[in-house]
Amino acid sequence: MVNIANKRRIAARVLGVGVDRIWIDPDHLDEVMDIDTREDIKILYRRGIIKVLPVKGQVHRVRKRKRGPGSRKGKKTAIISRKRLWIMRVRSQRRLLRSLRDKGKLSRKDYRHLYRLVKGGMFRSKAHLLEYIKTHVWSD
Repeated sequence: MVNIANKRRIAARVLGVGVDRIWIDPDHLDEVMDIDTREDIKILYRRGIIKVLPVKGQVHRVRKRKRGPGSRKGKKTAIISRKRLWIMRVRSQRRLLRSLRDKGKLSRKDYRHLYRLVKGGMFRSKAHLLEYIKTHVWSD
């Protein structure tokens, strides 16, 4: 049997799935071994020589079902730590500031000022940050 692990890995990368979900037709192994580019993989995928297998099992459904508030034990920070919540909040606020700056809705000076306020933890959420911007920055 020809070693096609590298071709499977590249195909998985191109098609955006895991290596285990790539199926290669055993009757066309010589064609698969001749491919060199990502474009070749896409062509073989369209021809049906390389296929993506469906997700095995139903683990994702079970996980989703068991995450609700009725099945949680402990306090809120036992589910997601304070630090992780802080990181999520600050990153989303900084992303918002960056997009407003890039669109030209915030000056460099306002951006830097608001960035510092975000770092200091002044805003509870993106909505709070936007409300502050509307009342203090854009009202001038």
